Amino acid sequence: MSMEMTIKDRAMLIIQDIVKEEGNDPARIFRRMAQKEYMNMHGPEHHVLDGACILTAYRNAGGKIDLEQALSQILVQGLRMPGAMCGLWGVCGAISSIGAALAIIDGTGPLSEDGTWGEHMRFTSEAISALGAVNGPRCCKRDAMLAFRHSVEYINSHYDVKLDYKYHPCEFSDRNRQCIHGRCPFYRK
Repeated sequence: MSMEMTIKDRAMLIIQDIVKEEGNDPARIFRRMAQKEYMNMHGPEHHVLDGACILTAYRNAGGKIDLEQALSQILVQGLRMPGAMCGLWGVCGAISSIGAALAIIDGTGPLSEDGTWGEHMRFTSEAISALGAVNGPRCCKRDAMLAFRHSVEYINSHYDVKLDYKYHPCEFSDRNRQCIHGRCPFYRK
């Protein structure tokens, strides 16, 4: 099924399904969503999914956002991000998606002077540094899990909500032909 679908088709299904998710752990929401038959192991649909997981967990934790509107925005932003940007641009789509989610939560734009512009830049640079320490090749599942760990720390220290993050070993490595095995902090040994 997933091979016949466009990125936009997959992204629309993500938005449709994620509103049903419960809990305040974006990694747990991600793991359930990533099991959907329309999700590929790797691909730009993650640029929508990762930010959508943050927005959903944030709202479920009591964050004051209109989730439907926020998901519409993350859909637009995520679909603007090309595939393979991690290798071709040196910026991970998972982290960019979460950065977009933070901008949606805060209403941040390119002219914002309230401090969120700089805070989001610090968040994304620290998260990208953590990915760089692991090194490639890319893995959309691993990169999302690392990005969620950093984003939960960021959100818990910057907002009046509490997100959870529970470590779970990877359940996708057998589907990833480029799995780095023991170098991955989530590899099931």
